Amino acid sequence: MKKIVFLILILALQVRAQTELLDSAALALHQEYTGLKAALEEPHNVIKLTLRKQKYTRFPPEIFQFKNLQYLDLSKNNIKEIPDSLYLLKDLQYLILSRNKLVALPNNIGTLKNLRYLNVNQNEIARIPYTFGDLENLEVLDMWSNELEYVPETLSNLKKLRVVDLRNILIPQNHQDNIQDMLPDATIYFSPPCRCAW
Repeated sequence: MKKIVFLILILALQVRAQTELLDSAALALHQEYTGLKAALEEPHNVIKLTLRKQKYTRFPPEIFQFKNLQYLDLSKNNIKEIPDSLYLLKDLQYLILSRNKLVALPNNIGTLKNLRYLNVNQNEIARIPYTFGDLENLEVLDMWSNELEYVPETLSNLKKLRVVDLRNILIPQNHQDNIQDMLPDATIYFSPPCRCAW
């Protein structure tokens, strides 16, 4: 009986260890999976997944098997849509979706409470969802070169946001001022303001 209790305790500690969030240094050194086939052989060990330049045209649903995923890079694919079920990746800290064909972010993206870094540059995103303001741990937002036409007032809730890249986006001066006022502690990079309507 003692052996069984001991084994259960060991298993519980292993599961707990796998779901603890890693700091950026530990995450940088962690084993990186670069293909779905290898990752699917041991889904509970997948913390860091990089699927760059894989010619995906849709978000691979197999990713939802990686319950401990904290770092996901799907850059340089041809993905047009990220499913609302992204919220299932509750431990996600780093999300890189640059150089795809995205026109929007999931409406419920704000449920990713552990997200610290979001890179969606070089897409075609026009609007930031209202729930974006719920990303309470977001520190870096890279939206360089998108089709942005609107940002919600909930952006002002992002107290940990330190760096925002909004260059190569046509934004009139009054809206640049408004965004800066919403994020007074963040360094925001803009291109020169346009004489255009938002």
